[in-house]
Amino acid sequence: MSGPLRPQTRQFLKTATAGAAWLAFAPAQAQGGPKEGVEYRVVQPTQQTDSGAKLEVLEFFWYGCPHCFSLEPTLRDWVKKLPADVAFRKVHVALGPAWEPHQQLFYTLESLGKNALDEKVFAALHVERITLDKPDRMADFLAKHGIERKAFLDTYDSFAVRTRKQKATQQARAWGLDGVPALAVNGKYFTAPSMAKGNAQSLQVVEYLLDLERKARK
Repeated sequence: MSGPLRPQTRQFLKTATAGAAWLAFAPAQAQGGPKEGVEYRVVQPTQQTDSGAKLEVLEFFWYGCPHCFSLEPTLRDWVKKLPADVAFRKVHVALGPAWEPHQQLFYTLESLGKNALDEKVFAALHVERITLDKPDRMADFLAKHGIERKAFLDTYDSFAVRTRKQKATQQARAWGLDGVPALAVNGKYFTAPSMAKGNAQSLQVVEYLLDLERKARK
């Protein structure tokens, strides 16, 4: 009878799985890069960007999504190393009613200039298993991280937050979003870990698409 896996065995399996995912992506790289219709798709019509002269990358996500939580550490490290010609922005979507409280939470934190707490929110939901489905519960949790309760609740119900939610919903529809996490590049291209066969691979596809955009500008 087999017992629990040892930590070394779990780490080996995790590494082997990541390696297998990379090998699945490697043939496309060897043949000249990611393939349209496989690792990414072109979006029609082209969507408006908000980044001015910079190339724009959007991440569509939901706090409650375990796949978004899995992507978050890799994405965070990647964003820290982005070149100066790239602007990155997160877009919290609500593809169902159950997602809307978290969407409103995200845009409340954004309005308060507290998006640095994203990591704490993800950990609360996926590690500590704290339920953050009501404004009062959110306010109680965030008070422990320095956000004044009344300021949070007032902002949560504000016109500015409702407007940001509406824009995110419109963007999700315009991009034909049907799942998260997903990544949009400069209003033209769409990819996702599910298309690229892995988190790191999806960011490699994004880098490839950014290079295409740089070449198109020359």
